Amino acid sequence: MTNILDILQIIISLVLVAIILLTVRGGGFSQGAAGNPPTKTGSEKIIFYSLIVLAILFAALSIVRLYFF
Repeated sequence: MTNILDILQIIISLVLVAIILLTVRGGGFSQGAAGNPPTKTGSEKIIFYSLIVLAILFAALSIVRLYFF
């Protein structure tokens, strides 16, 4: 059982890294400098929400492994 959890956590972490690298853009302070923040459209929303879901799954899996295995 712990092998499956190890493999699942590795896969989730690799996908998280890939998604984070996809969301990084040119500059941090240059976006939304005019007072209106950039809006997410289409695939950006999907990537953003999948990032949140995978981060929650990763944290939950880490907590499960810490306390139960």
